[in-house]
Amino acid sequence: MSYFPEVPQIKYEGPSSKNPFAFKHYNPDELVDGKSMREHLRFAAPYWHVMRNVLGDPFGGGTALMPWDDASDSVDNALKRVDVFAEFLEKIDIDFYAFHDRDIAPELNNLAASNDALEKVVAKLKEMQAATGKQLLWGTACLFTHPRYAQGGGTSPNADVFAYAAAQVKAAMDATKELNGLGYTFWGGREGYATLWNTDMQRELDHLAKLLHMAVDYKAKIGFEGQFYIEPKPQEPTTHQYDSDAAACLNFLREYDLMDHFKLNIETNHATLAGHTMFHELTVAANANALGSVDANRGDELIGWDTDQFPTNVYTNVEVMLVILGMGGFTTGGLNFDAKRRRESHEPVDLFHAHIGGMDAFARGLKIAAAIKTDGRIEELVKARYASFDSGIGAKIESGEATLESLAEYALSAGEPALASGRQELVENIINEYL
Repeated sequence: MSYFPEVPQIKYEGPSSKNPFAFKHYNPDELVDGKSMREHLRFAAPYWHVMRNVLGDPFGGGTALMPWDDASDSVDNALKRVDVFAEFLEKIDIDFYAFHDRDIAPELNNLAASNDALEKVVAKLKEMQAATGKQLLWGTACLFTHPRYAQGGGTSPNADVFAYAAAQVKAAMDATKELNGLGYTFWGGREGYATLWNTDMQRELDHLAKLLHMAVDYKAKIGFEGQFYIEPKPQEPTTHQYDSDAAACLNFLREYDLMDHFKLNIETNHATLAGHTMFHELTVAANANALGSVDANRGDELIGWDTDQFPTNVYTNVEVMLVILGMGGFTTGGLNFDAKRRRESHEPVDLFHAHIGGMDAFARGLKIAAAIKTDGRIEELVKARYASFDSGIGAKIESGEATLESLAEYALSAGEPALASGRQELVENIINEYL
C-alpha cells in the first residue's frame, strides 16, 4: 500500500527542471570539497513534525490531513505511522531521522504501559531500519508536554516528577541504543522558570546536572556509544530556560564537569529567539569543539515564537555550511529538519515540497560555502586583519610574555596606533559574488 501514491521517487534533475517533485540543486552523489553532498549534509527527518504535527498554532486547531492516522492513542495507530514514515523517507531520499519517545509511541495511563508501547514501536522501527537502511540520528525523551512537567522535569520542585523524568530518560536511552542511534539529545523544554520569586535557581541547576550525570553513568553501563547533545533555547514556553544559548550551555557544562560528555545541537530558530544569528551560535559551539549537530530551520524575526519554518534562506545556509566545513565537517550528528509546513500547507504532498525546498537550499549553501572556502579571499582578509598579532608585540601578547608594564612601555614608545579598515563591505561583496 502507498500512502503517498501521487508522489514519485524524488531525484535530482538540475536547475533547469520545473518538476515540483525533483531536486534542482541537491545531487546526493555530487562531490563537493572531496565528499558527496549526502555525506556533507546528512539530512534527517524529525518524526514529531513529519508524522505528528497537526499544524495548530496558538490561535487555532490543527489543519493537517493525515488519512492514515485515526487520531487514537493506540499502539496499532503508532505502528501504522512507521510504515507511512518509511515510505516518506524512501521517496524523499533522506537517510536519517530523529524522534521524541512520545512522538513514536503514545503516553498511556501509567509508566509501565507507556514503556511497553515504546518497546513495541521500537521493534517496528528496528524492522524498518533493517529493510530500508535508514538510521536514527538521535533520540530524546519528551519532558515538557505532559502536565506533570508543567514546572520542569529535571528542574521540577517535586522529587517524584524528577524521578519520573529520570525513568523516562532511561527508557528513551534504551530505545535509542536498541535502534543503534548515533546520538541522544537533551532539550530542556520546561527546564527554566516563570519567575524567580518562587524559584531556587541554584538548586534547580544542581538537580539538572545530577540528571545529566546519571545519564552519563547509565550510558557507560549499557555500552551506548552515541554522542550526547544539549540543545539551547532561551525561552518559550518558560520565561527563561537554563539552556538559553550556546554560551550558557557551555558554561553550565564546564561548571558541572560535563564538557567531556556533551556537544551542542544548535537550532536556527532558537538562535533567533536568543537574539543571536545562527552564524554566531554555531561559531561559539565550534570554537569550543562542541558543535555536534544542527536543527535546520529558520524563524520569523517579526513573530516572537518558535515558527520552525523550513530553511530556505540560502545566505544563512551558506553561513551554516562555512562553519561546518571549517571544522572539517560533521563527525557526529547532521542536519535535522526541525521544521514544519505552514498551517495553510495541510495536504500530505506538502511534506515533500517542504523538504525538497530545504534540501535544495542547503545544497546551494554547501556549494557556495565550498567555493568561498576554495577562493580564500575572505580567509586572507581575516588573517590580514589580525596580522599584528603574528609577530612583535602582538605575538608576545598571545604567548603570555607581555605584562601591563611592558605594554605600557611599548605604547609610550610606539605612539598612536594606525587602525586598518575592517573591509566589511568588501567581504559582503565577495559573498554576494557566489550568491
